[in-house]
Amino acid sequence: MEKYQIYTIKNVGETVTLNGWVSKVRNLGGLIFIDLRNRTGITQVVVRPESKDYEVASKLRSEYVIKVTGKVVEREKHNDNLASGEIEVEVDNLVLVNTSKEIPFQIVNDTTALEDTRLKYRYLDLRRESLKENFVVRNNITFAARKFLNNLDFLEVETPILCKSTPEGARDYLVPSRVNKGKFYALPQSPQLFKQLLMVSGFERYFQIAKCFRDEDLRADRQPEFTQIDVEMSFVDEDDVMEVGENLVASIFKEVKGIDIKLPLMRMEYTEAMDKYGSDKPDLRFGMEIKDISKVFTNTEFTVFKNVLAEGGIVNAIVVKNAADKYSRKELDKLTDYVKTYKASGLAYIKYNEEVTGSVVKVLSEKELECIKETLEVENNDMVLIVSGKYNIVKVSLGALRCKLARDLDLIKAGDYKLLWVVNFPSFEWSEEENRFLACHHPFTMPKDEDVDKLLTDKANCYSKAYDIVINGYEAGGGSIRIHDAAVQDKMFEALELTKEDIETKFGWFVEALKYGCPPHGGFALGLDRLVMLLCETDNIRDVIAFPKTASATDLMCECPSSVDEKQLKELGIKLDIEKEEN
Repeated sequence: MEKYQIYTIKNVGETVTLNGWVSKVRNLGGLIFIDLRNRTGITQVVVRPESKDYEVASKLRSEYVIKVTGKVVEREKHNDNLASGEIEVEVDNLVLVNTSKEIPFQIVNDTTALEDTRLKYRYLDLRRESLKENFVVRNNITFAARKFLNNLDFLEVETPILCKSTPEGARDYLVPSRVNKGKFYALPQSPQLFKQLLMVSGFERYFQIAKCFRDEDLRADRQPEFTQIDVEMSFVDEDDVMEVGENLVASIFKEVKGIDIKLPLMRMEYTEAMDKYGSDKPDLRFGMEIKDISKVFTNTEFTVFKNVLAEGGIVNAIVVKNAADKYSRKELDKLTDYVKTYKASGLAYIKYNEEVTGSVVKVLSEKELECIKETLEVENNDMVLIVSGKYNIVKVSLGALRCKLARDLDLIKAGDYKLLWVVNFPSFEWSEEENRFLACHHPFTMPKDEDVDKLLTDKANCYSKAYDIVINGYEAGGGSIRIHDAAVQDKMFEALELTKEDIETKFGWFVEALKYGCPPHGGFALGLDRLVMLLCETDNIRDVIAFPKTASATDLMCECPSSVDEKQLKELGIKLDIEKEEN
């Protein structure tokens, strides 16, 4: 079988055969022009009135499947928008291979069809050139990853899809067992435990393009089933793993986009990322860092700030450069509503021009207003936005706001990529719901050496050997060094308040394996779908997954999830007890 070929001016005079779909038909008073679409793109085909196939050509409609044979000739007017725009094919023979129903939407790149319609007829949507290009990129990324890792002697190993339910941060998708009634498999949220077992097995270097499943709330960059480039290695430390990870990403960028990524990537402490950007995945394509101005209000008379500081809170701000004249009171009210979705109590603003104006100008002293200006290096027509309250709420709300403002003010340059590692994540995070500390990553993440002795006494200040690679404000991947020391693992379980019964029930089989000569090991995983999304410069992950689910985790094309008949349920030993909604 030959490779696909795009015919150009170099092929003039050759006789060629093309197969594909009719994209468009134009009858110009005799000559019939057909835009034939296939994997290589659009090629113009010409049928003359004297052709024996003229009658067949005159009856062609959009999305009919045809086969044509003819001679390549130069077009009178070149079309620079097409790869084959210098030539056309004069038909000697045309065969109608198949017809098509009338299509529900036009197959063009800039379609106006609703996304639900396109997802219902996904097989038609995928005929669009812009979508098809995304899957060329996806293919090239996986090929580049396999080549890079294979050259470093990593072995590709498949891990099970049907496995045991273990706590990994999201809800599991459960699969009932027919043979063992009343028992369930779980679909893996990641291959985490299996890839660690492969290190115990002595494989030393493993990778996998792994399918993962998480039953969690969806958004534009998240799907219930997704794919990871999963990597694990033995006898390594953090630097070793991050070196492999960033070189893998740099290799993918070079091979797929021709972009040179400067290595080594910068590393930013988790605490610094939260302080300056209000996010553990900071977008560095623009400035607008978060500044702490709490000291300005040490002796303030403004009740709101005074009370916040008295209760151990903070007052932080961002400076929106040269934008004071761009935001009306109505638009600032919208920004206030926006930060409230992140639990902020409100948003104060100050506009610095010849006259200083804003929502808190009348309640702050001239000294405070001048001090804000000096501290934040404010210039004419700058706008200062202020949030006060508890640390996490202030940082997260301003972090989200800076990203929104960057989009609204068009501060992000197209095609710009900023990459970094965020390192030393907390070992634990406080759960308001459970009123206790939970593992921030997973229970097998190695704490920093200096924090091992604090696991039971100072959980709020324990940090781990964990790292995320961040691209343009997205967590593109991450991982950690794993615990291989039994004493440290026992201490971690105790810190998480897990009983021996909990440990045995949830992952006793795994803990048992770690007792048989477990080497030091660590790894990372790159989110393949998210990486493709970034390199294709789209903000919708459904654009890079062949058959995606909607935001409500449904497949409109296959019409699932769906009901099953009583016979299937009986075989599984399952009886449904669902109250039907009354109409």
